[in-house]
Amino acid sequence: MNFLAHLHLAHLADSSLSGNLLADFVRGNPTQAYPTDVVDGIFMHRRIDVLTDNLPEVKEAKEWFRPETRRVAPITLDVMWDHFLSRHWAQLSPEMPLPEFVRYAHSQVAMILPDSPPRFVNLNEYLWSERWLERYREMDFIQRVLNGMASRRPRLDALRDSWQDLDTHYDALESRFWQFYPRMMVQAKNKQL
Repeated sequence: MNFLAHLHLAHLADSSLSGNLLADFVRGNPTQAYPTDVVDGIFMHRRIDVLTDNLPEVKEAKEWFRPETRRVAPITLDVMWDHFLSRHWAQLSPEMPLPEFVRYAHSQVAMILPDSPPRFVNLNEYLWSERWLERYREMDFIQRVLNGMASRRPRLDALRDSWQDLDTHYDALESRFWQFYPRMMVQAKNKQL
């Protein structure tokens, strides 16, 4: 899962959106550094990452990547799941249109920015102003995201080429998304994540 899915599942679980978004920028035990609700959100994010990576649908999807891109498949898939969530938001969360959810999420996350790591603050400058969460529905934007990550982290250069794997297996990936994501939504609502 990437930013949108983590925020969405956190919202469904009544968990801290801030903590769920911040989690990738926090190493080790966060309990002394952040309020309890944010810490709980960080731990929820970590549980979701482990759960998602071990889902049979996700394990199967990783195998569809070519040998030269398989190493970055988990990252590529996380971004792709956000694509499908953004694309199908109206079906999955009809009670709140995506632009409204994004405004709500932004307002929640903005509260912790003064006490956040600089890299997280920097991400937030672009995430909201450039409307990433809404633009995830566009495959051209997904390609741009993957290229951007590859540019910032040279050891992840294979992300550029992983675009081909997404394109080749688009329909099958979408099918797998529909198999597991609604199930995760139920788990979130039942506080099982």
